[in-house]
Amino acid sequence: MTTGLPFDDIRALFKKMPQGDVENAALAKAHEAQLTKPPGALGKLEAISEWMATWQAHYPPRADRTIVAVFAGNHGVVAQGVAAYPQAVTAQMVANFQSGGAAVNQICKTFDLGLKVFELALELPTADITQEAALSEQECAATFAYGMEAIAGGCDLLCIGEMGIGNTTIAAAIAHGLFGGAAEDWVGPGTGVDAEGLRRKADAVRRAVALHKSHLNDPLEVLRRLGGREISAMAGAIMAARMERVPVLIDGYVATAAAAILFAANSTALDHCMVAHCSAEPAHKALLQKINKHPLLDLGMRLGEGSGAALAAGLVKAAVNCHNNMATFASAGVSDKE
Repeated sequence: MTTGLPFDDIRALFKKMPQGDVENAALAKAHEAQLTKPPGALGKLEAISEWMATWQAHYPPRADRTIVAVFAGNHGVVAQGVAAYPQAVTAQMVANFQSGGAAVNQICKTFDLGLKVFELALELPTADITQEAALSEQECAATFAYGMEAIAGGCDLLCIGEMGIGNTTIAAAIAHGLFGGAAEDWVGPGTGVDAEGLRRKADAVRRAVALHKSHLNDPLEVLRRLGGREISAMAGAIMAARMERVPVLIDGYVATAAAAILFAANSTALDHCMVAHCSAEPAHKALLQKINKHPLLDLGMRLGEGSGAALAAGLVKAAVNCHNNMATFASAGVSDKE
């Protein structure tokens, strides 16, 4: 199914995605075997450093320039009573990010990570998905392209996060539209709605998916009809990272929903990605299973704003530093096993 020129440009990218570099992966694996430790003693850290070399197509792997990109958007579906906070909070939290007062700012400072915040027409919420498509094809494709600019200037690792009142409802609608089940399977408390709010969320998701059902066999139509600006931009950023050989850490439920669009379009589209953490949003674990990803962390977090991805970036930096800077058995004069 094709829908016109704007989406055709995105479809063409799926055919051009570079693959992992097996030569640099082999170099990483061989070097790991020479480090002063028993084989496999660093567990997942060893796989992380090999993953970085594989997708950077560079040896040794690098993690000095890590960017946390937070995309913020507003949603018309908030009119359905699905959020615990007013929509004005999106812009207020963006200002908090910019002034250094949010949790993600502190985590970025801890691990020396760069932070970029992208405001996406906050004064113009997307259309209410229970009434019409969130975005036109042109708007969706343009926002996808805007998200691709997240890695402008270059980076070694990209962390994807978001901010948007109402966007756990959007994530649930995307998951329901892509993978079926019942609306109740995909909704959760988000920022803290009560039982009645949860009922309204499920009802909104159910009605939205029913309204757009005849178009949901195309993942890009799922994106524009059930998604939002920050969702489209995150999908674009993930795709741009693939094209430029930048590994990606995906944050929580909403960021995973954006990634799931790419997975549904091409099951190899997230091979350069790791999922940072499993959030406390109940459906996140189920969505991770659908896209065949295992989280690095499970700390009961449900904040969004790239906080889990930023925290996991600390693990990635530790893995790369161990790989690159530990002594080998030969250089340290340590006897290897017989």
